[in-house]
Parts: sequence; C-alpha cells; structure tokens
Amino acid sequence: MKIHKNIQTFLACDAEYAQAQVVLFGAPFDGTTSFRPGTRFGPSAIRNESFGIETYSPYCDKDLTDYNVFDGGDLEFPFGSAERVLELIDVYAEQLLEDNKPFVMLGGEHLVTLGALRAVIRRYPDVHIIHLDAHTDLRDDYLGEKLSHSTVIRRAWELIGDGKIHQFGIRSGEKQEFEFAKMHTELHKFDLEGFAKTIAQLKDQPVYFTLDLDILDSSVFCGTGTPEAGGLTFKELLNAVIQLHRLNIIGCDINELSPHYDQSGASTAAACKITREVLLQILS
Repeated sequence: MKIHKNIQTFLACDAEYAQAQVVLFGAPFDGTTSFRPGTRFGPSAIRNESFGIETYSPYCDKDLTDYNVFDGGDLEFPFGSAERVLELIDVYAEQLLEDNKPFVMLGGEHLVTLGALRAVIRRYPDVHIIHLDAHTDLRDDYLGEKLSHSTVIRRAWELIGDGKIHQFGIRSGEKQEFEFAKMHTELHKFDLEGFAKTIAQLKDQPVYFTLDLDILDSSVFCGTGTPEAGGLTFKELLNAVIQLHRLNIIGCDINELSPHYDQSGASTAAACKITREVLLQILS
C-alpha cells in the first residue's frame, strides 16, 4: 500500500502542476467588503464541501477524473493592504499564463479579479471580459477608496477601455454607474438576455470570465455579503456556464461566497457545483 500526503484539494483536482490542463487556486481576501464580511472563507469552504458532489456532470456528460486539474491552494495575503494583495495575485496569475495554464480563481471578494486581470491584460491586451453579477461594480471610488469590490469593473475598464466589458444580471448600483455603463460597457440589466449572442460574437477572442455568485437570487444563494433580491435561478446560471465551452477562456474567477451566512450549506453547495461546471467547460 502506498501512503500519500493528506493534501486537501477541490474534488478530483489533484494533478501535478506540469500535467495540469487548468489550475485552480484561492484568493481568500475580503478587506474592502462594504456590507457583510466573510468571503475570505469562501475558497476553503468550496474545497471542504466539494466532496458532497460527484465528479461527473450529467449536464455536459463529462467527468473531472478524465482531466488533469492542479489545485494550488489558497494564496497567503498580508492584512491591511489591498494593493499588496492584488500584486500577489498578479504575480501568481502571470506565472500561470507564462506556463500556458488557464486558471480558475476562487474568491474572496470581487476586488481580487483586478489582480488577475492585470496579468491577463498585459499578455492579452485584446481580451474581453464577461461579467455576471447583481452589481455594476462601476463606482469610481467607495468612500474615497479607489480599490474596492464595488469599483473593480471600473478599474478593469481603465485598463482595457470601451467595448470589451459585457455585463449581465445587473440589478443594483448608483444611477451614475448605470449612466457610465451606457457610454462604456455593454450592460444587460436583470437577466441573461443577449448572453448567447455575446458568446457567439466572442468565440474567436480571448475572454476573461468573472462570476459574482450574488447574481443568483437571494432565495437561492443567501450566503453572500451583499444579497440582492430579483436574481437568477440556479438553472439559469448553470445554462449560461454550460455555454462557456464555446469560448477561449484565458482565466476566470468565482467569487463572493460568504459561507457562514447560510448555515444550511446550500449556498456553498451551489458554489461547488458551479465550480465543477466552470472547470469542465474550460477543459472542453
């Protein structure tokens, strides 16, 4: 009998780095959360609870055990410096891109997206961003701070400009953010109308996919820091994720699970299933 080290990974994501087709890693940061904190516990909760689901997806008839996914664990962050956290994510993502490894980052609050995007945009300046969220995240600042989970897409726009950010499910934000979006992003309010069309338009482009799980209705997904009524059903989100195999996904993130606000575990279970499906679509 061979004795193995006890290393906890997301379900079946135990390949060696050199053989990995996709890399999974966690960014457990919630230093700018504006309402209810706790998303720093999201990545570990998703790993812990992933063993409650199957490796096989009946939605796409694929199994994680047929692929090589490396789980790099959670990055270690210092307290008190959002910029330093973004730098550490940037460096890690840059190494993955240099090694031609597409990645899935588990947040953490939505600001962590900016660290990964900095690395992606340097290497793929023509990248498009598909953003699923309840919130616009287009504020120029939040209480005077430029780095916030509510400003992350505005900071992304500053890096790539007009016509490259495609937002879906948005149902909350300041009036000025919606006015800004009319001029600078492709924003679809409330639902996923137009999502399939956007997928078709971007099939030959490099794409970064960022998913804020609070796009789900709060009756489905209450384990988050800023729940918003009026969101998607799980099946609606799943149907969108299943279309990602048509894209050239360079990197993506799944963020804003704050597990302790849902003691039933249903929100974490939903996050686990979506993570499995995202991985399988990138691997397709």
